Amino acid sequence: MVKMRLTRLGDKKSPFYRIIVCDARKAREGEYIDKVGYYNPLTNPAEVVIDAEKAKDWLSKGVQPTETVRALLIAQGVIEKPTKLSAPKTKTKKKKDK
Repeated sequence: MVKMRLTRLGDKKSPFYRIIVCDARKAREGEYIDKVGYYNPLTNPAEVVIDAEKAKDWLSKGVQPTETVRALLIAQGVIEKPTKLSAPKTKTKKKKDK
């Protein structure tokens, strides 16, 4: 599966992220297919630069963005926020029946 996700760059305690398209089985800092943009959380406000054309093209091809990248895409207006609320991704513990 191909995903759109963040890859970390920068020195210790000063992260800088690239928004990339890569195979989900590859390492975080491994080989990637295409660079879509970057994200710098250290600036105030956080600096996000996304090539909207590339992002829309990859999304139309079926690339799945991670939750963080999806939030960045929605904040930049590349994709629309879904009206339907999705279920939380956390697992809940089941109670044992006696």
